[in-house]
Formats: sequence, C-alpha cells, structure tokens
Amino acid sequence: MTAEKAHGIARAALEDKKAEDIITIPLAGKSSIADLMIIASGRSARQVAALAEHTIEALKHAGESEVRVEGLPQADWVLIDAGDLIVHIFRPEVRSFYNLEKLWGAADFGAEATPH
Repeated sequence: MTAEKAHGIARAALEDKKAEDIITIPLAGKSSIADLMIIASGRSARQVAALAEHTIEALKHAGESEVRVEGLPQADWVLIDAGDLIVHIFRPEVRSFYNLEKLWGAADFGAEATPH
C-alpha cells in the first residue's frame, strides 16, 4: 500500500472518530523512517485508545498487513507504524509536552492542518 493511500485511510478513520488537531507532516526526502506522519489528539485516554483501534482496523481492513503499535495499553501516546506512514495519537497535555510538531519543524515540512 502506498503512503498516500494509507494516509487517506488513517486520516479518514481519525476524522470519523472525532480526532482533534489533525496534522500531516510530509517526510519523503527528509527522513528515512517514513514518507508521511500524522499527529492527532484525543480528549481522553479512552478516546485515544478508540482512535488508535479504529485507525489500526481501517488500515488492516484495507490490506496493510504490517501495522505495529506501541502505547495502546496506557493510551497517553499511541504510535502506529504502517511502514511509510507513522501515526501519533496523543492526549492533549502529552502532545503539548512532547511537541512533535516543533521537533519535526512542521511548518518547515509543509504540514497540513485540519481546523477543528
């Protein structure tokens, strides 16, 4: 599955479950870890877990067989690795603390935000 197709599936799954502050950071040509990164927030650990489970299921249902997940039991910060797509789902205060957007220079990378 291409990074763009996985991105569309994951983003739609996140929007479907009401994720907040969804941004996409293109990494192709800038990092070897993935081509695209999505960062999103859930209002609580329960919502973060639901967002992650829904996104994982959507990716698997679409044929992405190699989906790896970290952090689901605690659901403060869940990392979904779908090959050329990485998805980070945070509780708001955890997202603020780690500030991946700044770390990855989201504005410099041409990040695309979804207003909520």
